[in-house]
Amino acid sequence: MENIYIIGAGMTPFGRHMDKSVKQLTAWAVEDALKDAGCDRKRVQAAFFGNTTQGHFDGQHMIRGHVALLPLGLDGIPIYNLEGACASSSSGFNLAVNQLRAGAADVVLAVGAEKMYSKDKAKMFSCFESAWDIETTADNQALLMELGKDIVPPEGSQSDKPYSPFMDVYAALGRNLMSRFGITQRQVAAVASKNHGHSVHNERSQYRMPMSVEEILAAPPITYPLTLPMCSPISDGAAAMVLCTETALKKYGFDRSRAVKVMASVMRSASARAADDHENGCTRLAAKQAFEQAGIAPSEINVAEVHDATAIGELLAFEALGLREPGMSGILAERGETTVGGSIPVNPSGGLESKGHPIGATGLGQVFELVSQLRGECGPRQVEGARFAIQGNGGGLWRVEEATEHIGIFTRA
Repeated sequence: MENIYIIGAGMTPFGRHMDKSVKQLTAWAVEDALKDAGCDRKRVQAAFFGNTTQGHFDGQHMIRGHVALLPLGLDGIPIYNLEGACASSSSGFNLAVNQLRAGAADVVLAVGAEKMYSKDKAKMFSCFESAWDIETTADNQALLMELGKDIVPPEGSQSDKPYSPFMDVYAALGRNLMSRFGITQRQVAAVASKNHGHSVHNERSQYRMPMSVEEILAAPPITYPLTLPMCSPISDGAAAMVLCTETALKKYGFDRSRAVKVMASVMRSASARAADDHENGCTRLAAKQAFEQAGIAPSEINVAEVHDATAIGELLAFEALGLREPGMSGILAERGETTVGGSIPVNPSGGLESKGHPIGATGLGQVFELVSQLRGECGPRQVEGARFAIQGNGGGLWRVEEATEHIGIFTRA
């Protein structure tokens, strides 16, 4: 099986782009990725496009990728439209890798783009409602509330303003973590504070203001144990990757010194596991498969970008990826071990909480950060000596876990 490389990476700043369309954001990221790769667009033989909300906001269904990519001169090639909630662009990345592994192409493009800001606030929040089974909404909620039943939220710890229903999901999972491992709200705040601090040094981050643990705990509540700065914002943005085979790397003279090797790319869906069967969780099993594919151990990872749609999400991912022994995620965050300069830096980009979370672009946004880290191009947020990097990106919810998960492991070429 040939080695697969990322040779070009592009990403817009995440945030409010009220004057930009999905097509314009896509063009920005794609052009930057092609330029970064030194790749003529005519060499691209297939494209994979992730987006989840353009149909909801604009009524553009069915051929979103074609509408965005054909005007860029990427005509005549297969263009695949992917929708998998927050893991949409990671799904495209995985298919791009497999297209290359199968020998069906030697240069391909993976793209994620999302335009989520709207003057219609109700429409903004309602875009999340179909990321779980809408026929079983009441059952979904009851199952999750059961997970968090042992922790009683303090009075006044829930917002009376509208917010994504997935914040209730994370809150319930967070209260379950508190029951299992004794994780505290202060430790959750330490995760958020760390990510806000990292984002100060990321020029593509939506928020770039540091926040102390005390400021985060004193911020407006969302739903216990979450306060506002512990949660990812609504975001616009796009990210793109150009990938190629070993043969193409040599044939077309791409720059090996800046190429990043894909050691593993694994997709997995949820299962009907028991709520307390954490060893058979979707992310846990996907991570085990990815480490086997990569041929390295979790202890060898130097830097991680994980799915922190809330700070609780980072703690859950840290546990599921097996980066340290179970129950240590909150303690390590509070000690500063997951901060740049610590033993296992997590979300040096600022994570979804600060960098932003344009859901169709989120997965490739994580990969962009890891490519930059492995190239040594991250300036003040650079993880020194980064050799092995891992990405964990979940999408949607089925029963008690993410509906789909992508795990990517990367190294310098």
